Amino acid sequence: MELKKVAQKIRTAGYLVALTGAGISADSGLPIFRGKNGIWNKIDPDKVATIEAFEKYPERFWKFHIQMLSLVLKAVPNAGHKALAELETSGFLKLLITQNVDDLHERAGSQKIVKLHGDIWTVICPKCGFMDRLSEVPTQIPPRCPECENILKPNVVLFGELLPPDAITEAISACKKADLILVIGTSGSVMPAGSLPLIVKNHGGEIIEINTEPSAITKFADMFIQGRAANILPKILKELKESNS
Repeated sequence: MELKKVAQKIRTAGYLVALTGAGISADSGLPIFRGKNGIWNKIDPDKVATIEAFEKYPERFWKFHIQMLSLVLKAVPNAGHKALAELETSGFLKLLITQNVDDLHERAGSQKIVKLHGDIWTVICPKCGFMDRLSEVPTQIPPRCPECENILKPNVVLFGELLPPDAITEAISACKKADLILVIGTSGSVMPAGSLPLIVKNHGGEIIEINTEPSAITKFADMFIQGRAANILPKILKELKESNS
């Protein structure tokens, strides 16, 4: 009955957006970063995920980053990613905002994506501005810029860095217009991403959260659906199709 209600809200929404976090990619075998089984409970992020770590210990930084690249390379989009892509192609989902740096949403077929924290496959040279998209995991550690030989940096937002201005501006603008947001697989504790559902709420919209456990968003949500995105989202899509038939 709950999923029927969610489908009805999606069907009647004037402007639907979605916010995804590590939980949706966990269903593809990628590790989450927070929570009791998260990466940051096993590895100190100060050593491998800050701008200072990149600048002071680039080799150690890149060894960790290459481990992440290898995991992403092996992962495949799951049914949750595919359901969101279908919501977009069906005209329901106007914008997908993700905190994930993997490319699983793109590989599933989503096109209208704002990547708040960057892209794990893109590299940039902090010195000369050279930018490129990797086609494979680098063998040189750390990889160097082909233009100036400076050490390349992954084009992801590290601790201590600001979010890309264009990305957060587009996300905020969409959330101000949205009358419904799907919050999927995020702890809601990382700002400013965690504030986006509240922007929807403060502008008269509703929040539907899909998560394996309650988060910082749950107390503000109009509906909380407990479960894995790869299981719940296809069921919602099925209900939506049946209500449209």
